[in-house]
Amino acid sequence: MAVGVPENEVFAAADAVLARGERPTVERVRLELGRGSPARVGALLDQWWEQLAGRLRGETRLPGLPAEVAQAFVAIWQQATLMAQGVAEKALDAQRQVLVEEREALGALEALARLDVAQARQLTSEAVTARQRSETRLADLQQLLTQCQAQIDDLRGQRDELQTQRDDARQQLAEIRQQLHDSREQAEQARLEQQRYTRDVEDRAYREIDRAREESKGLSAQLKDSQGQLQGVQQTLGVAQKALVEACEQRSAAQTQSEALAEQRDQARLTAQQAGEQRQALQDRLQRAEQELGEAQRCAAAQEARAQTLDVQLGQLRDTLQQKRRKHS
Repeated sequence: MAVGVPENEVFAAADAVLARGERPTVERVRLELGRGSPARVGALLDQWWEQLAGRLRGETRLPGLPAEVAQAFVAIWQQATLMAQGVAEKALDAQRQVLVEEREALGALEALARLDVAQARQLTSEAVTARQRSETRLADLQQLLTQCQAQIDDLRGQRDELQTQRDDARQQLAEIRQQLHDSREQAEQARLEQQRYTRDVEDRAYREIDRAREESKGLSAQLKDSQGQLQGVQQTLGVAQKALVEACEQRSAAQTQSEALAEQRDQARLTAQQAGEQRQALQDRLQRAEQELGEAQRCAAAQEARAQTLDVQLGQLRDTLQQKRRKHS
C-alpha cells in the first residue's frame, strides 16, 4: 500500500463506514479506501474520532431536531467515542509494546555488532582479499576463455578448411576415378577394336598371301609351261632353220611356219611378262598388308602404354591424398 494517503480521504472513508452503521476501524477504513498503511490510517482515524465529538455537538445545535432525538444521538455518539478511544488505546498499547520489543532487539543487535566488529572487520578484510583473488582468478579465467574461444574459432576455421579440402579431394578423386574408368573403358574398347582390326588385317593379309601364293604357283606353272613352249619353239625354230638351209624349196612354207612360231614366241614372252607383273603386284599387296599389320601393332602398344601411364598417375594421386590425410590428422 502507498504511504501518505490524504487526511480528507481517510475522514471521508470513516464517514462512509459510519454511515453504513458500522464502527470505523483501521481495517474497515483501509478496505473502504483500497489503500493506505495501517499506521497512517490509524493516526488519522484517531484524529477523526477526536473531531467526531465536536462535529456531533455542532449537529445537536442544528435547528429542526427534537430535543430528545438530539440528546439520544449525543449519548450514542459519546458512547461510541468512548469505545473508539478504548479501542485506539488498546491499539496504541499494542503498537507501543511492538516498538519496545523492536528497540530491545535493536539494542541486542547493536551490542552484538559492537562485540563482533573486530571479527567483522577481519572477515571483511578476508572477504575483500578473497574477492580480489576471485576477481583476479575470474580475469585470468576470462582471458583463458577468450584464448580458448579464439583457438576454438581457429580450429573451427581449420576444420572447415580441411573439410572443404577433403570434399575437393574427394570430388577430384571421383573425377579422376571416373576419368580412369572412362579411359580404361576407352582403352579396352580401343584394344578390342585394335585386336579385331589386327585380326581382320592379319586374316586379310593371310588370305592375300595365300591367294598370292596360289596365284604365284599358277603363274610359276604358266611360266614353266611358257618356258617349255618357248624351248619347244626354239627347238622347233632350230629344226626349221636347219630345214630351211637343207630345203630351200620349202622356204615359203618354212617362212610361214617361222612367222607362226615367232608369233607363238611373242605370245609366250607376253604371257611371261604378264605373269611377272602379276607377281610384282602380289608382292606389293603383301608388303602393304605387312605395313598395315605393323601399324596396328604399334597402335596397340601405344594404347597399352597410355593405360600404364594412367595407372601410374592414379597411384601418385593416391599417395598424395594419403600424405595430406596424415598431415591433417
